[in-house]
Amino acid sequence: MVNIQSIQPMQLLTRLCGLFAAVMLFGLGFVGVAHAGYAAIVIDPATGEVLSAVNADEQNYPASLTKMMTLYLTFQALQTGKLKVDQDLPVSSWSASRAPTKLGLRTGQTISVNDCILGMVTKSANDAASVIAESLGDNEGHFAEMMTAQAALLGMSTTHFANASGLPDPNNTSTARDMAKLAMALYRDFPQYTHYFSTEEFVFRGQLIRGHNRLMDRYPGMDGLKTGFTDASGFNLASTAVRDGRRLFAVVLGGRSASARDNLMARLLDDGFDNQPTPETLVAQAGVPSTTRRVLAALSPIGTAEADETAPAHRRSSRCTPHSKSCPRVSKATHKGSTTRLSHRKHKKVMLASSNDQHD
Repeated sequence: MVNIQSIQPMQLLTRLCGLFAAVMLFGLGFVGVAHAGYAAIVIDPATGEVLSAVNADEQNYPASLTKMMTLYLTFQALQTGKLKVDQDLPVSSWSASRAPTKLGLRTGQTISVNDCILGMVTKSANDAASVIAESLGDNEGHFAEMMTAQAALLGMSTTHFANASGLPDPNNTSTARDMAKLAMALYRDFPQYTHYFSTEEFVFRGQLIRGHNRLMDRYPGMDGLKTGFTDASGFNLASTAVRDGRRLFAVVLGGRSASARDNLMARLLDDGFDNQPTPETLVAQAGVPSTTRRVLAALSPIGTAEADETAPAHRRSSRCTPHSKSCPRVSKATHKGSTTRLSHRKHKKVMLASSNDQHD
């Protein structure tokens, strides 16, 4: 139980307001609010076959998976010559003020397009996403309109973007199916830039920036894409992996913890490569019921919510382990001689940031 006496008056007021908002949401039947429940999908892009799907068309909050569209438009601008990889972009007060996670950019600095891409792919930097948004759309609001328009062109019919990062906004919504379409479009339309998604860490202004995608270091054949987290969305992940020359794409939304989400993703891919669906019960075990998440979202101060895996310590920890009976099976033999699909790679791909960055 929470000790009420230990809570500061403003903290208590914030929690009470959040609780009131939660009650109102329940009372109104969540009109206009995304379902924000668990969902998963696995697709074979070569055939278009959906190998597994659970709640794939339910509206959810994509969190930092949103940055995949920011990256799509960035790659598009690079391809058309509107941007150059080594081009320096200005950091505005708006970009510098974005909530964590971020690179810590300051107003008046510059940052290269290359470093914005690396910052978004690894640390899921919200300030880097806003720098790109302002450079391509003049302001982030207009850039979000560009993102939504591009989503429509890609057949993402149930997606609406409200910002470039995935920071909490009730109008920033998508589905597992639409996020899978976006992931596949990135690899189809910009093969020359997909190497960015395999970057696990990079050196930026003397500091080693590590990525959030822990599963990519443990699942053989996985070479991207993107993680995401907010209180409202839960733990999200879009992944792609190759086995025996065959590539699959998968998306998990609404995981109850990073490890539960990762374990589910590994199981989804294993089953996908075996051409069989993953039981819906296992997807449900890895997620948080949508009603519970709505309360958590209402109790979370939306202005300071973070758009990736910097959840409070009590949210980061998980009782779910690969050997727990309550967890999805994370690996299994899929061909003769195979005993596991999870491993530990000895070498990580590290990229260096541009050398001409302005530091002050």
